[in-house]
Amino acid sequence: MNILLLGSGGRESAFAWKMSQSSLCGKLFIAPGNGGTAAYGKNILIDPNDFEAVKAVVLKENITLVVVGPEEPLVNGIHDFFLKDPALAGVPVIGPKKEGAILEGSKDFSKQFMARHGIPTAGSRSFTAATLQEGLVYLENHLTPIVLKADGLAAGKGVLILDNTAEAQEELKLMLSGKFGAAGTTVVVEEFLSGIELSMFVLTDGDHYVILPEAKDYKRIGQADTGLNTGGMGSVSPVPFAHEAFLKEVEQDIIIPTINGLKKDNIDYTGFIFFGLIKVNEKPYVIEYNCRMGDPETESVIPRIENDLVELFVATAQKRLHEVTLNISPKNAATVMIVAGGYPGEYEKGKSITGLDNLRQSMAFHAGTIAEGGVIKSNGGRVLAVTSLQDTQFDALQCATADAARIYFDGKYFREDIGFDLM
Repeated sequence: MNILLLGSGGRESAFAWKMSQSSLCGKLFIAPGNGGTAAYGKNILIDPNDFEAVKAVVLKENITLVVVGPEEPLVNGIHDFFLKDPALAGVPVIGPKKEGAILEGSKDFSKQFMARHGIPTAGSRSFTAATLQEGLVYLENHLTPIVLKADGLAAGKGVLILDNTAEAQEELKLMLSGKFGAAGTTVVVEEFLSGIELSMFVLTDGDHYVILPEAKDYKRIGQADTGLNTGGMGSVSPVPFAHEAFLKEVEQDIIIPTINGLKKDNIDYTGFIFFGLIKVNEKPYVIEYNCRMGDPETESVIPRIENDLVELFVATAQKRLHEVTLNISPKNAATVMIVAGGYPGEYEKGKSITGLDNLRQSMAFHAGTIAEGGVIKSNGGRVLAVTSLQDTQFDALQCATADAARIYFDGKYFREDIGFDLM
């Protein structure tokens, strides 16, 4: 079968690497892909949000399966676009329709969903420009720290944690005045939960689900989790503090009520659900939902899945996931993200990358790269995800960190302490 994978990051590189190994995979196309994905298929330089361009590729290349990596096309309704077009309606799309993707597209919706279905999460209230004064009074009586979240997609920048009430009130005014554009027309004010975070993922066909390996990612740019938030500086899987009893509680109290809640709300959901969790006094709470896999968690999760990924996607499209037994490697995966100097602030692109052939016990999933004249160059803030799969977490971390040091480009930076806090 011919497959179209939409996206251009490290997540899509990991998908492409795994999907290309499938006996079911005929031709693999990645749109737009990056400097590394061409090793697994053919890159096609189109915008995944240009649905007419996507349609043209599907028809030209006789695509029989579409896998959507990033959230934006899903929130914008690419699955719905396929279903409404007679020429595309028979092509399965792995990724929810717009009504399901709103779990990520609207934090206010997701909080209401969790309240409606009894899913444990932080207490919250939502405000708009019309209820600004009510919101300011609410903040006056709110315990600190205070969490403010822009309702819509804000490229990972729409969440603020503030220790000062007056500062929180000022930020609420700014957010409702357009600080984050349309994403901030509604702002969720949320109770701050203190604990340790992790990510869990399911693949669901709408009726059944399989639970993928859990992971923990690291958002801060600096060693020991200091400095600005990023899209993710690394990840590990499995997560040592997510013991069997805790994971069973997540399934019973969060995953099953979420799947059942979607069905009760008549939301036909096909694809991944990302559960951003926090463990508070041994209890799991949902921080957020995403309608796709995380990045860089995917780079640690996918290497641990021993199943044929395309077979999993076909079973999902055919609503046969209950027939699947997921086989997970007992090995440990560690991912170290190499980023451009200056990231997450201003950074330069176009830096020539060397050393990719020097990796000894890891693989490099390209994130922000481009191939120019046979040379791989940096093309984003997060450039490469170096992942190692080893018998122990310590060995995986050591190998990924050592191999990250063997890659070079001007201004490169990576954290040397990913995962060591869990040892």
